[in-house]
Amino acid sequence: MKKFFALAALTALMLGCNPRVNGQTPDVTEARKAKILANLTHQLPQLARLDPQMGDLVPSALPGLDRGSFTYLAQRGRQSQEFLVTTDDKQLYLIAAGPLDVSLSVEEIASAEASEREKKQARLMAAVKDFPVRGNPDAPITIVEFSDFQCPYCARASGTVEQVLAKYPEDVKLAYAHFPLNFHPWARPAAIGAVCAAKQDASAFWKLHDYFFKNQNQVNEGNVLEQTRAALAGTQVDLDTWATCAEDASSPEYVAAAQKVDAEASLGVELGVTGTPAFFINGEFLNGAQPLQAFEQIIERVKQQNP
Repeated sequence: MKKFFALAALTALMLGCNPRVNGQTPDVTEARKAKILANLTHQLPQLARLDPQMGDLVPSALPGLDRGSFTYLAQRGRQSQEFLVTTDDKQLYLIAAGPLDVSLSVEEIASAEASEREKKQARLMAAVKDFPVRGNPDAPITIVEFSDFQCPYCARASGTVEQVLAKYPEDVKLAYAHFPLNFHPWARPAAIGAVCAAKQDASAFWKLHDYFFKNQNQVNEGNVLEQTRAALAGTQVDLDTWATCAEDASSPEYVAAAQKVDAEASLGVELGVTGTPAFFINGEFLNGAQPLQAFEQIIERVKQQNP
């Protein structure tokens, strides 16, 4: 899922903090700020659900433009978004990024990217031992997927990942990490229920994984635990023990399972994941429900680099 400010129409590379530029003195009244915020939420309806709060307005270094910001709720806490607005409020430009250093050579960039992949891979491999794994456990290539059981794009991607594992049965394994999005109401309880099941029976996790992705339209916030319980029929999971872990929010087992889900999501945020599905193939990032060819290209490249 893309953040709403990825729609930014302008990237400002030089912004000033001088309170008076070219004689501009912006109207910083509460009425103007409220009007701008109302227009933002009208143009970007998704913003209205994120508790937006307007900050101050000051003149920018660009003639005819004032600089402002607002904050909003995101999965990692309150985030800030800057913007430029014309002094007559006719046009507002979300700022997608700050100043960029473009002085690196192509060789330096390649080296930096390789180093970053190695760091991410080391961080992921340290965590993978606690993730459910599907495929050859000794495979040299690990796909770590950050996913959400309620995400339709994740359901689509799960079929592609099955194709990848079928094509590379000796070379590739899949490790699943939870990244339930806060606007998917049954994703987190499903993730907690899956963690509780995996504690007793590793194969039960994958049964739930497949069930949720194949039956998303039958699951909702009100029946997710009932659906999970039904899907666990025939597994080695003791359902009374599972219920304590998945349903009793006051139990230590539930707290531990919830903390595991949250820790995996936090790891994803640390590594730059902003939506689902997100994949790391031996540390190389692949975002979204990509076609089989996108996986193949990275896998073949990794195989050549590590024969």
